[in-house]
Amino acid sequence: MTSTTTAEPSTGSTAMADFGRTTSRWGQATMIAGLLISVAGPLYLVFASGLDVAPAQLWIAFAAVAATFGIIWIVEPLTYYPVLGPAAMYQAFMIGNISNKLLPAALIAQTNIGAKPGTRRAELAAVVAICGAAAVHLVSLAVFVGLLGSWLISIIPPSVLLVTRLYVLPTVLGAVLVQAIVSMKQPRTTVIALAVSAVVVFAVVPLLPSLAMMSTAIAVLATIVLAWFFRGKSDAVAVAAPAHIE
Repeated sequence: MTSTTTAEPSTGSTAMADFGRTTSRWGQATMIAGLLISVAGPLYLVFASGLDVAPAQLWIAFAAVAATFGIIWIVEPLTYYPVLGPAAMYQAFMIGNISNKLLPAALIAQTNIGAKPGTRRAELAAVVAICGAAAVHLVSLAVFVGLLGSWLISIIPPSVLLVTRLYVLPTVLGAVLVQAIVSMKQPRTTVIALAVSAVVVFAVVPLLPSLAMMSTAIAVLATIVLAWFFRGKSDAVAVAAPAHIE
């Protein structure tokens, strides 16, 4: 009985270690392949089609993009990783639509099976949920966009389309926010995040409009710092003690 009891956790740890190595190896390979495919077109235009683009122009264009979206390169991994885990992160950044499709799917799956973010069960739930979300998305695109898209647009009143465009994104993000609050069960952090977001939206941005593009990054980083500073004693003990991974 004792040998069986001790062997099961060891087997699970070995399987998860193999899973981590496999997903890391293939995740890196697929991300690099995706990068090469995405830059293949521009490289062809520059080196094979005779397009006259000076190196200085490329650096100027890169600087313009980085100034606008560069902060997202830092904020998104920091925001998504605690919920998704390493394996699902490869999937998410390859598929896209993380905040409005993949993250909600992962949160709902984790909540339904009672998996706390950061555990093995939560990581596996996120992987499976993202697979399901991607499959449903592809089927929906094929049916409702590829086959029925033009017909649906022709029969939907313009007023309904306008309302949909205005409110569909806030609706989705609001549902994600509620789901995250319910699944994380961190009231102290939730209050801090809501307070910081309110200050950024209603005070910082109106006073300093130039920071509008960085408002999300400011809110995320400020929430992380304040949540760490004002964490409870139990959280501090949990951080100091060795973490238990399910």
